[in-house]
Amino acid sequence: MSDKFDKETAGARPAATVSKDDGPAPAAIKAIPVRHYGRWISAVVVLGLVALLVNAFATAEKIQWQAVGDYVFDSTVLAGAGRTLLISILAMVMGVVLGVVLAVMRLSKNPVTSWVAWVYIWFFRGTPVYVQLLLWFNLALIFPVLNLGPLYKDEMVDVMTPFMAALLGLGLNEAAYMAEICRAGLQSVDEGQTEAAHALGMSHGKTLRRIVIPQAMRVIVPPTGNEFINMLKTSSLVYAVTYNELLRATSTIGSTSYAVMEMLFVACIWYLVITSVFSVGQYYLERRFARGSSRNLPATPWQKVKANMMAFSRERNSTV
Repeated sequence: MSDKFDKETAGARPAATVSKDDGPAPAAIKAIPVRHYGRWISAVVVLGLVALLVNAFATAEKIQWQAVGDYVFDSTVLAGAGRTLLISILAMVMGVVLGVVLAVMRLSKNPVTSWVAWVYIWFFRGTPVYVQLLLWFNLALIFPVLNLGPLYKDEMVDVMTPFMAALLGLGLNEAAYMAEICRAGLQSVDEGQTEAAHALGMSHGKTLRRIVIPQAMRVIVPPTGNEFINMLKTSSLVYAVTYNELLRATSTIGSTSYAVMEMLFVACIWYLVITSVFSVGQYYLERRFARGSSRNLPATPWQKVKANMMAFSRERNSTV
């Protein structure tokens, strides 16, 4: 049987050869992509609306666009933007550090520390930032003198400067939100990791520093970056405590030069620049921490643009 099978196989015609009796070879299949006319129509409609909006502002007679260009790099505006960046970074650092402490207290088995952390989060999340800023700024009405015994004693109006009121108002409020973010990140780590660390003889604090927090960073980093972007915009509320940040600097120039709308546009430009720079940094930071959980890292913005351009080029060539 095997000899017969081998002979038949050896004498068989190769699969690739086609004799004339089999007829003509089949034609190659030409794939025709599906036409998405709705996409093109919606794109044209959106671009048309955007063009109308841009044209309305560009042709507005009461807007002096030259003033925007003249003041965008003004020294007062640059100083205000620097103060906005400074108060945002310091308040965010305070919020992150205090938020980690509050998250650990909230997860503690000690009912007193857990209850204190819960009350803190409840109060600062339940009251507006604007109100908290005014409370700190007017604290001298309740405590005229800051008396810390032999350590420090001074008038409250000298201690609670606009910068200090802005820092405390933004930082302590941010700590309440960061506490919840950190708590969610810590709870995302499997309990078996903590149990294994304790079985090896590691203390609770060392387990948090070496095992839990590094793994929780993957969950903590994305919302923290979002909170910082929000902090950059929320910092405009310190206008109420007379801290001379970006919005107050541009408003002061606008009130003296009668270019109110133009200076608001200048403030928008700088807010967009600052938030855009930190948004790019947030993206790459998230991409770095995603290496431990994802085999395929998300594409960078340049890679996304390149992929979209190649897809558009292929679609265009197929329609020609």
